[in-house]
Amino acid sequence: MIKEQISVFDIFKIGIGPSSSHTLGPWRAAQQFTASLAQNNLINEVEGIKILLYGSLAKTGKGHGTDVAILLGLTGADPVTFDVDAVTTTFESIQRDKKLNLADHLILDFDYDNDLLFLFAESLPFHPNAVTFQAFLKDGKAFSETYYSIGGGFVVKEGEDNSKKAQVDLPFPVEKAKDLLHWCLSTGLKVSEIVIENELAWRTEAETKKGILQHFAVMRDCIYRGCHTTGFLPGGLNVARRAFPLNKRLMGKSEYSDYNSWVEAIRKGGNGFNYTLDWVSCFALAVNEENASFGRVVTAPTNGAAGVIPAVLQYFITFCDGYSEEKIIQFIACASEIGSIFKKGATISAAMGGCQAEIGVSSAMAAAALTECLGGSQRQVLMAAEIAMEHHLGLTCDPIGGLVQIPCIERNTMGAIKAITASQLALQSNPDKAKVSLDAVVNTMWETALDMNAKYKETSDGGLATNIPISLPEC
Repeated sequence: MIKEQISVFDIFKIGIGPSSSHTLGPWRAAQQFTASLAQNNLINEVEGIKILLYGSLAKTGKGHGTDVAILLGLTGADPVTFDVDAVTTTFESIQRDKKLNLADHLILDFDYDNDLLFLFAESLPFHPNAVTFQAFLKDGKAFSETYYSIGGGFVVKEGEDNSKKAQVDLPFPVEKAKDLLHWCLSTGLKVSEIVIENELAWRTEAETKKGILQHFAVMRDCIYRGCHTTGFLPGGLNVARRAFPLNKRLMGKSEYSDYNSWVEAIRKGGNGFNYTLDWVSCFALAVNEENASFGRVVTAPTNGAAGVIPAVLQYFITFCDGYSEEKIIQFIACASEIGSIFKKGATISAAMGGCQAEIGVSSAMAAAALTECLGGSQRQVLMAAEIAMEHHLGLTCDPIGGLVQIPCIERNTMGAIKAITASQLALQSNPDKAKVSLDAVVNTMWETALDMNAKYKETSDGGLATNIPISLPEC
């Protein structure tokens, strides 16, 4: 049986918010569809395009920017490099002008209201996040493909046999936490070191470390930008940004000019409990306010949970003196392996498992990474991940108005704090006396996901989404 092989750059992806499953995934699907048209020499034969959104993509698509992402993807724009300040204006011009520049090659007539359909009552069996692209050709025929956005920016094309994807020889193959622990104990390597060794199957160590630091740079810039941007979030809920005023209050009269001097100024404020707690919340708020505003973030492992790991990493950098390239690489590498274990054994898609699959997984990843970087043993690293997830089990996904704002943004602050708490508990505990293993909690999470009512899986059909009096189309 061929096993799923997941790289650190599969778990961590650079993209644009607000959702990895509803924005980044559909964006990538649109790019794959235009690539298929090109491979079949059909680009110049297209006369029209129609897009069908099913299930969760339909129900919360507008709030998650699925329509925006798909149209930008069809134009050939890439979420890693596209100017985030041009997202809204580009989308609005397509709507206004009723023109779509397919693959930046062919101008087509495109009527948003008639050519992009939200099929609220229909769902496809493989996964709740489904999109079908239809290209109508000059000869009267049509070319159609269906894609599933399965969480964390991962995309599967219908009929595609994933087992045929190229396999590599990993020195330390890992499916479950027990496999990871086996390799760690038999070699003496840390979790992060196991990851770096496995990544050699795809690229050189220098390339892996350079890529990780590029991802960190996006996290860093996202935190800093979010802490220095004021106003309200888009979408109609009129949610005011909170990272900006919180940063301003905490900084007081301190002066700084860039990220590094900002970190130094924060450190000078001390390390009291309330002060540290406020900063961790501020870091997480900053990232997810940027995410909600079509900002550039890193899926960690998803966009909806993109603030947890950067917030805990920023806590480690600022308050634990962890600002070195090697420590940052260690943190992100360790976190990625925990995320991989959850993806293989359960899910990182809220549409499949509720918010436990996003905030819960990100909190477990952050707890493990922080524990390793603070000197914890391999057993304590896995224990920290288990503790963090155990106390997110059953967490539902019920975004108000289908927007990744309430309760999503605050949940990232909670996930970050739980990660730090889980790490501290693990560091002060003897893992040999633990009653619950990481594998047990992964299995429990998946069983909980299967039992969870569908209305709590990113549909806005239950929970807070139906109990808060607002009047948005998504509800």
